[in-house]
Amino acid sequence: MARELPMRIPDPDLPERVTIYEVGARDGLQNEGAAVVPVEVKVEFLERLAAAGLTTLEATSFVHPKWVPQLADAADLLAALPRLPGVDLPVLVPNERGLDRALEAGVEHVAVFASATETFAQRNLNRSLDDQFAMFDAVVTRALAAGLRVRGYVSMCFGDPWEGAVDPAQVAAVGRRLVEMGCHQLSLGDTIGTGTPGHVDAVLDACAAGGVGVDRIAVHFHDTYGQALANTLAALRRGVTTVDASAGGLGGCPYAESATGNLATEDLVWMLDGLGVAHGADLDALVATSTWMAERLGRPSPSRVVRALGG
Repeated sequence: MARELPMRIPDPDLPERVTIYEVGARDGLQNEGAAVVPVEVKVEFLERLAAAGLTTLEATSFVHPKWVPQLADAADLLAALPRLPGVDLPVLVPNERGLDRALEAGVEHVAVFASATETFAQRNLNRSLDDQFAMFDAVVTRALAAGLRVRGYVSMCFGDPWEGAVDPAQVAAVGRRLVEMGCHQLSLGDTIGTGTPGHVDAVLDACAAGGVGVDRIAVHFHDTYGQALANTLAALRRGVTTVDASAGGLGGCPYAESATGNLATEDLVWMLDGLGVAHGADLDALVATSTWMAERLGRPSPSRVVRALGG
């Protein structure tokens, strides 16, 4: 029996091509707490994702091992990873020490992780909303001087578990400061998954009013309330062309009960295929990869498409 395929009905209001910014190996694995995933498994995971046609793979994070034990092997991972021609391998760096370690590992692309809210900045970064920028400025300045590209993540853009709904103007103000520092791209994160399509429009409107256009913006949605694909489509209709996703829907949010994790790469690809939007990924290879990783993690993938096709 032939594999099911989505009916392809192109939408002229959408971008012709979308870049999938795959975060499974970093954001997807960082909250795995049952057992540390071996380096060799992480290496094979990245190799399989590259073989499936993904060209941007966030590989790991140089955060202190005390805070994220699952990624304590960042340097070992990059040392063991074979060269992947044509694949960008960004890493997350929380501070200057993290940048030092990333530079020692020879990376070419890093990301910093800011907060759109005061409370999360205090809890996650031990800085105030304003003080976080002094820390990032030093990292971004040094990274740019070393010839690296720098991405800026903004978390809690749509809701904060302590503060509730977040003012889109506040999100835009944080994003603008990161762009002014030198970040080439902003990834706007719905960290607890409470956003809806109208909220996406409001945040993008605020960013545009603050001088940050969609050409500088990526989106990063969690599917806690089943809104990740709807929110992604809303962003695409506004001209966003980079979407963060995690193979198999790996990952979760420690700040939201019942969070189902990141938007699954396979679910995104199914939707893009149906809309006639190019992305370069092989869905069958992605499903096989996520099925393989689910076996190693000892639980089924939360991705609906992986479950439907991986059988």
